[in-house]
Amino acid sequence: MGSIEEQIPPPDPDVVKVSILGSESIILGFHLTDYMLREIIREIPSPTYVLITDENLAPIYLSRIITRFSTIATESSFGNATSSRLITYTIPPGEQSKSRAIKAQIEDFLFDQACTRDTCILAMGGGVIGDLVGFVAATFMRGVPYVQIPTTLLAMVDSSIGGKTAIDLTYGKNLIGAFWQPKKIYIDLCFLKTLPEREFIAGMAEVIKTAAISSEKDFVNLENGVKAIREASQSMLLSVILASAQFKANIVTNDEREGGLRGLLNFGHTIGHAIEAILTPEMLHGECVSIGIVKEVEIARNLGYLNQVAVGRLMRCLQSYGLPVSLDEKKVTDLVGNKYCSVDGLMEAMKYDKKNQGDKKKMVMLTSIGKTLEQKATAVSDEIIRKVLSPAIKVIPSTPIPNVAMSTLGSKSISNRALILAALGEGTCRLKGLLHSDDTQVMLTALQKLGAAQFEWEDNGDTLVVIGGGGEGIKVPDSEIYLGNAGTASRFVTTVCTLVDHKSVTETKTATILTGNDRMKLRPIAPLVTTLLENGSEIRYLEKEGSLPLEIKPSVGRFQGGSINLTASVSSQYVSSILMCAPHASQTVTLTLTGGQVISQQYIDMTITMMNSFGIQIDRLESNVYRIQRGRYKNPEVYIIESDASSATYPLAIAAITGTTCTITNIGSNSLQGDSAFAVKVLAPMGCKVTQTSISTTVKGPPIGTLQSLPEIDMESMTDAFLTASVLAAVATKNTKADDNITRIVGIANQRVKECNRIAAMVHELSKFGVEAFELPDGLEIHGKPIQSLKTPIEGVKCYDDHRIAMSFSVLGCVAPGGTIIREKKCVEKTWPSWWDALEKELGVKLQGVDLGPSTEQDHNESNGNNKESSILFIGIRGAGKTTLGKAAAKALNRQFIDMDHHFETTFKITLTEYVEKEGWEAFRAKETELLSSLLKNNGFGYIISCGGGIIETENSREILQKYINEKNGIVVHLVRDVDEVENFLEQDKTRPVYGETVRDAWKRREKWYQQCSNYEFVAVTKTAVVNQNGQVIDGISINNINNDNQEDFDAEWAKVTRDFCRFLNFITGRETNHVDLNKIEKTYFISLTFPDIRPALPEIEVLTNGADAIEIRIDLLSSSSIIHVGQQLALLRRYSELPIIFTVRSIGQGGKFSNNAEDEMFKLLQYAIKWGCEYIDLEITSSSQKIEKFLRSKANSKIIASWHDLSGNTKWNGSDIKEKFRIANKYGDIIKIIGTASSISDNFQLMEFIRFYEQQNNQKKPIIAINMGTKGQLSRILNKVFTPVTHPALPTKAAPGQLSIAEIHKGLHLIGLLPKRKFYVFGKPITHSPSPTLHNAGFEAFGIPYHYSLFESENIADVKPIIEDSEFGGASVTIPYKIDVIPFLDETSEHVKIIGAVNTIIAKELDKDTSTSTKKRILYGENTDWLGILGCIKKISVNNINTPPIGSESSALIIGAGGTSRAAIYALHKLGIPKIYLYNRTHKRATELILQFPSSYGLTTIQSLSDSFQTTPPQIIVSTIPADNNLEFPDEIFAFGKHGIVVEMAYKPRRTQLLEKAEREHGWMGVEGIQVLLEQGFWQFELWTGRKAPRNLMTQKVLEKYQS
Repeated sequence: MGSIEEQIPPPDPDVVKVSILGSESIILGFHLTDYMLREIIREIPSPTYVLITDENLAPIYLSRIITRFSTIATESSFGNATSSRLITYTIPPGEQSKSRAIKAQIEDFLFDQACTRDTCILAMGGGVIGDLVGFVAATFMRGVPYVQIPTTLLAMVDSSIGGKTAIDLTYGKNLIGAFWQPKKIYIDLCFLKTLPEREFIAGMAEVIKTAAISSEKDFVNLENGVKAIREASQSMLLSVILASAQFKANIVTNDEREGGLRGLLNFGHTIGHAIEAILTPEMLHGECVSIGIVKEVEIARNLGYLNQVAVGRLMRCLQSYGLPVSLDEKKVTDLVGNKYCSVDGLMEAMKYDKKNQGDKKKMVMLTSIGKTLEQKATAVSDEIIRKVLSPAIKVIPSTPIPNVAMSTLGSKSISNRALILAALGEGTCRLKGLLHSDDTQVMLTALQKLGAAQFEWEDNGDTLVVIGGGGEGIKVPDSEIYLGNAGTASRFVTTVCTLVDHKSVTETKTATILTGNDRMKLRPIAPLVTTLLENGSEIRYLEKEGSLPLEIKPSVGRFQGGSINLTASVSSQYVSSILMCAPHASQTVTLTLTGGQVISQQYIDMTITMMNSFGIQIDRLESNVYRIQRGRYKNPEVYIIESDASSATYPLAIAAITGTTCTITNIGSNSLQGDSAFAVKVLAPMGCKVTQTSISTTVKGPPIGTLQSLPEIDMESMTDAFLTASVLAAVATKNTKADDNITRIVGIANQRVKECNRIAAMVHELSKFGVEAFELPDGLEIHGKPIQSLKTPIEGVKCYDDHRIAMSFSVLGCVAPGGTIIREKKCVEKTWPSWWDALEKELGVKLQGVDLGPSTEQDHNESNGNNKESSILFIGIRGAGKTTLGKAAAKALNRQFIDMDHHFETTFKITLTEYVEKEGWEAFRAKETELLSSLLKNNGFGYIISCGGGIIETENSREILQKYINEKNGIVVHLVRDVDEVENFLEQDKTRPVYGETVRDAWKRREKWYQQCSNYEFVAVTKTAVVNQNGQVIDGISINNINNDNQEDFDAEWAKVTRDFCRFLNFITGRETNHVDLNKIEKTYFISLTFPDIRPALPEIEVLTNGADAIEIRIDLLSSSSIIHVGQQLALLRRYSELPIIFTVRSIGQGGKFSNNAEDEMFKLLQYAIKWGCEYIDLEITSSSQKIEKFLRSKANSKIIASWHDLSGNTKWNGSDIKEKFRIANKYGDIIKIIGTASSISDNFQLMEFIRFYEQQNNQKKPIIAINMGTKGQLSRILNKVFTPVTHPALPTKAAPGQLSIAEIHKGLHLIGLLPKRKFYVFGKPITHSPSPTLHNAGFEAFGIPYHYSLFESENIADVKPIIEDSEFGGASVTIPYKIDVIPFLDETSEHVKIIGAVNTIIAKELDKDTSTSTKKRILYGENTDWLGILGCIKKISVNNINTPPIGSESSALIIGAGGTSRAAIYALHKLGIPKIYLYNRTHKRATELILQFPSSYGLTTIQSLSDSFQTTPPQIIVSTIPADNNLEFPDEIFAFGKHGIVVEMAYKPRRTQLLEKAEREHGWMGVEGIQVLLEQGFWQFELWTGRKAPRNLMTQKVLEKYQS
């Protein structure tokens, strides 16, 4: 946040006191330290003061407070105070410290320090410290005095006041606590100087909350004082905090124990706390409360207590301070990652809210800003809460209220124009009826950032007061202007930005940046930008040409004016943008519209009419030529914005489709908007009775089901209303002949470039209802059908974040059978935020909240991303493994499994064989098709469905599968298995009817159908047959040889298949895409495999890929490029490596072996790369653009490397040719790959300059691979940062001339000074026999890294100080006895260390350069990898053994020992999701003490003896952390879990311990040796030090050689 002005603390600072519970115990001011200490010593005398704070605040404030206390306590005026002592205690920061464990630690500290009942505790910190320490004070010695010293804004205005103290439980926040009033509360605003901005912003949620429930005047001050408050003006801050403190103090005084009135302070907290319970610690309390406030006022609006104006004001106010108002915001999703607040989860969390009465949830309901419905929280039904919280809504077919009169909200089009005109005008204008929505908020924010006007609110938010700037003083904004998906704002603001005063340019603010969301970055703005460029404006595209983001630089002449030509065939908003700014141009503007027919002339006319209302007249010289004289807008005192005619079409259409009557009272024939004619021009011809006056419109629909189709409707004058017309046309019929039920809607071509491609979206979504629709050049054709024949879209209507799609389909939902789910209900906030309330309350339509789970889909017209919630279907020949892998998939993805064959038998009560024998194959196939259709209808979400082998035999089934893929973005996986293996398997399976033909013949006949009906393919390799150079099989097992003796080998082989399959599913569903984080890793490499057959190389694949981040498989270099061969090669490669695959088919023209004349074959292979789930696909940009664009439409989760290779060496990096290639690669690729050929060393420097230019000048964000081939280009390979192609000595050839190995690149980096020498050590005693030097030096040497690892044994940890201060020190391993003692020597530690309490790894981290010294700052960072070693070993066993029971919420574990290593074991087991962990130690007290150091959520419990009964949950995992020579007996009781438990032995000498032997031999457990854990944690250390994955096999080999010797 902005800094508070520095002051010299006055001896007696000015303070403000607030009374609470009859005492002026709240003191506010600046620089209160001395004042506070004197008053505490004088008024709360004590022999012992204990100041408790957190680790963030201690280094900043503690030493000064201690010093000042010592000085002040000796002042003579305090008498006996000289004998008083001040002791301090610090705890980890964060909500996790509000726990039983930390409370117990503090209490133990107080006892250790001989504190008594006359002790006074000082709580210095935020809400966590205040709540926790206050609870300690309330319970220690049955209560001791304490003082609150809040240091965060949130604590100052809320949590420190009122005496509520508590700790959190796993069930929820603040569930155990007490009311215990502090003696004093010192609110020193100087603490805010060091408060992180995010924390300050979070605190503003409580300030806004208080004003919202208490004072409309205070709320207005917050609305209008954003800049002053965010810049931390002292007077404004004090005033805001004082107001909140006074209000809360008054509430507490009147209701100390929360009998009712005090519950008002929980406004926003019922839902906010529920969100926080799920999203902590990623989300801060205030951020969660902010979203809670919005949801609770939406509930109040739904119940009719609050209007949309107030809701909009609250949302705007919260947003203006940088607070989130929705869980869908990017800032929220960036913070929380994959966490999802399900409605069920939120409702469960709310069950524990303390305001509840029995099962009734209570919330504070606003009726207006500053007023609440009751002087307490109000009971709200679960149904209402669920409906508002649900991200989707289900419209239930029902009869609306027969006769309705209602009004719509303000027009979006007129609201945005009025804001521009009033801001550019002179004087004050009061805008009434302004639309309160996302779009207008975006426009307001943009104009505020530009300084175009000042805005204030009156009449409880009904009136916006605009103090116009007259077009003067418009400035370069402090930050980019984010416009979301607001197309109107993007076009209007672009021209306003050409009016920016060039004098506002500074060194840090040189241009205005306009940007938006992903969809906005696709919407066109080129015609407007081209016109402005031709007029002299300085505008540059920052990403995709033709769309936002834009950089607009101010010029001396500003908007020049004069003669301007503008293409107006795409959007009328370009015209309006120029028109509205034209009076401020340097010259009179003559605007000529070109490009054919002008789109939406009525909106241009609207703009001209409104400009006239603001004092500017426009001369229309010809039909498409306008003259605008220079002038100044004169703001009218009041401008009333008429209601939105586009929005009015929805309630009128509901009347039409349901046979009811609706009157819109504020839209008639006098409207400026073309959509006002919708009723007359569309609904009346469809059979409705329409009555329209100058100010109102009434529609009476015909009897339900009798709307008439229209041959053609030209909607050019009302394009936004075409969506409403489309859903009516879907059920419009003339007679029983389908050909007569066709409606064609034309004149709407511009709707392809709105919030989404609306025409394509309507066609796609109507198809879900079974309605045929087709795109036309400027519209669409819809084949209407009877209402009763409509299908129910199981997965719901996708809205593409488009408000008009959501509202249109809610109209159709009023009659569509089965109910219609509108998936993204929130998108209506763009124009009608209260639409769902109006639909239910005013129109009488029944609604139901729906939560479909986390939304992961992308727009249909922008991506082909699969619907990850839809059921996944498996097809393939019988015996391919569909059932086996299907069950594994269901387990991995947490879904239910359906085997269609089994489902058939249970549904029809007959076996397949019996049915075929009785009815024949044809009847069976018909039933199978019927069953498939039923399953997709009723089980379309959340299932794994294994289809029968012949499901693709009938055309109807094939059509169903293809529609599932193409129309529902479903996933159908074709499972492929070797035909020989299938035949062998089926000879043993007599449970299914025989084909009547051989398996091979059936496969040949069906293969094309399997391919046509699937969008993914998995090759199950179960006969691996990996051979060495002598042709001997060295890995894999043939199914033909399976018998009882080697069934275990077969199971192990299928465990590998299952593991590979689950990885594949994770990728295609987007759960874990296995992509490399190219922004996080400084240098990345991929190894280019050049084998004609990779099988002989597989045993050495880990060696070949050491240090690589990905593997490139060169299809053009394989001995065969047949689909079957390539699929098997890929599957084998994945069996041996988890690295992501780069799939490359390199043509001869681009330096490969694939024919230049086989482009169709190449793209067929590339298409299969998508089907096989390849993480990266190399795409040559020299290919046909038509083929490229078609291919890109189906790329799913695969990332595209758009590549170009210059083999000639003639193309120079500073030439125009390579810039053009770069542009094309940038257009098509997720990663850009440009490869040149170096003829001299200078070519490398030109390359570097080229990259620097595109990264800096073009704001290039896509990763770039830029390399020169040849020996002279090797420097470029050394310097390239992203996916440098590397070779290996064991490869038969290099993939390209000049390729280097990773080791060679590292050596090159060292030689040129970019990879300096580093020293590493192990600290501990005794360490003489430590294998760590062998382990790490082997890895360093293999990678060619100039690092060396040594032993450093010492009697005293202090002896390491000179070593760690050495500039070449890179890091160290830390072992006993220094894992805890080393912590004070470190600058920072990880969160893992803070919980575990021990360090085993030190990393010397270099931060960004210190600008004052031009040197890099280095810190020593402490980490713990012991837990990762334990976790990794357990996971490896669990994944690689098919018989291992799943580890999770039903599991328990046992840890033997309570030393330092057991801490890591506890943490690892908790991370595995194990809810119950037993702890045994010979000294039971140590085990008990250890448990107290972990949160109660870890589920720790001690046992007195290993022979104790484990009740119903015996341990599935045992971790022993004690020395091997422990003489401990291990009774059989600890192995009561049965076979396939896991035992981890941390001792590594001897290698085989008594525990391992007993577990494995006597009880069938799987053991992990101590040396394995040692290696695993060492691999993690290596990765932390080098940034590269460890060469595990090599390092293991070297360690075991030393170990055995």
